[in-house]
Amino acid sequence: MDGGEGLIPKHGGYRNLKSFQIAQLAFDVTVRFCDRYIDRFSRTRDQMVQAARSGVQNIAEGSQASGTSKKTELKLTNVARASLEELRLDYEDFLRQRGLPMLEPNHPALKRFKAKRCANLAEVRDWVAEEKKHTDEQRARHTDEHGLTGTNIAEHENQKLAVLVGDGPCQPLSDSTLVANAALSLLNLSCYLLDRQLAAQAAAFEKEGGFTERLYRTRSQARRKP
Repeated sequence: MDGGEGLIPKHGGYRNLKSFQIAQLAFDVTVRFCDRYIDRFSRTRDQMVQAARSGVQNIAEGSQASGTSKKTELKLTNVARASLEELRLDYEDFLRQRGLPMLEPNHPALKRFKAKRCANLAEVRDWVAEEKKHTDEQRARHTDEHGLTGTNIAEHENQKLAVLVGDGPCQPLSDSTLVANAALSLLNLSCYLLDRQLAAQAAAFEKEGGFTERLYRTRSQARRKP
């Protein structure tokens, strides 16, 4: 990052951007997700990883380029936003094509995920383990309350498959369902932040102009000096 507010202003602080931090976590989650749940010979696997990487890299590149080109910053930030939108659709396709639920924002599992504010992949893994444990405990309590054992439990659970996700206390969610929904939650937030970032960048460009205008002002001021 360059110091001072002269011809080239401060720039490149992308590591402090919340949009970058969340996109980077979504990238890490996506690499792990594709390793575990997407066929290694599938084009979708490469496309998902590349879209996740593009989101992160273009945020960083746009931030770094902002010192001399606000136009480039806007363009690259928009590329990052488009890449994460593509990745979001891939996760939605994964769930839809396999008949897996896409959880509503107020689903208890997603509310717990958001409250956890995961900063790295290990914390996402911990959340998945906690959700599995939480479901097992719920199922055990539900079984005790209804006095179900053996065949009766199986019959009861088969009936519950028709219940919408979130309506029943014991509805199990697979690891892939949990991780895909966690990734979607991260992507929703990152896309929202990038939309705000793009709006702020556009407003700054409209108000202050780009490097060419700054260069002209700097030279004009220098000429006026005695």
